[in-house]
Amino acid sequence: MAASLSLRSLSRSFSSTSPTPPVAATHATHAALLALSLAALAAPAHAQVFGDVDPAASSGTQWGLGIGVASRQRPYADADRKNNVLPMLSVENRWFRLAGPAADVKLWRHAFGPGNSLEAGLRLKYEDEGYKAGDSPVLAGMDKRKGSFLGGGALTWKTPWIDLGAEWVADLSNESKGRKLGLQASHRLGWGVLGVTPRVKAQWLDKKYVDYYYGVRASEVTADRALYTGKSAMTTELGLRVDYAIARQHTVFIDASVTRLPDEIRQSPIVGRKDTSRLAVGYLYRF
Repeated sequence: MAASLSLRSLSRSFSSTSPTPPVAATHATHAALLALSLAALAAPAHAQVFGDVDPAASSGTQWGLGIGVASRQRPYADADRKNNVLPMLSVENRWFRLAGPAADVKLWRHAFGPGNSLEAGLRLKYEDEGYKAGDSPVLAGMDKRKGSFLGGGALTWKTPWIDLGAEWVADLSNESKGRKLGLQASHRLGWGVLGVTPRVKAQWLDKKYVDYYYGVRASEVTADRALYTGKSAMTTELGLRVDYAIARQHTVFIDASVTRLPDEIRQSPIVGRKDTSRLAVGYLYRF
């Protein structure tokens, strides 16, 4: 699976000049964003199974719609898993890709030969990270950490043997004010209608990002929670996706991953895990 590149934006200035949305609306927004992230896992699978025409070389738009279940383990001590049952949506054509809580504007593409191409574009995406003080006893009295919209550039190199992806994004919502650099390698092994895609990803987080999500501010210090200032860190992820084409337009999938947390994150007094995990299963119908 090649790294998915995408576009989506929201300005914090809007939220600062608009009334605080009702809780139900906030939950609906988060649900929609997670639904799109499930689509990012499923959408590429169907095209790979049947060897469909590359969207970059096609004038048409490919649409996908489905439903999925996602479960995510957060790193904070005693925090429960986040579980959601949600609809999924994916859209892709020659110039645009919506896959997950993100969208791509495809600026440039060069084909070196069959199955070998390099693509560059702009990416804007939403990350539903962060926590509320009520998510765990260890977070009691902490200020809320919010998800954010990130934007930057991305590059994907697809070859017959491996797919490589890179992204450089920065926080556009002025929440963490942090930056991230991600590098991913994956390769899909296909046996007819069955596909297995292992992947490995390394992600560098700057100190502002780490400090916002894992740091403890002076105003949040207690007898059991020491001051902690974040430092830049590198996480590593191992993942596996299995997809099965029930029919040409129908695909089911399961995607699992484990992310190893570095010392710069594990040493935070609010973190209680050495790694985090994600699991998603779903069904996608492509028009």
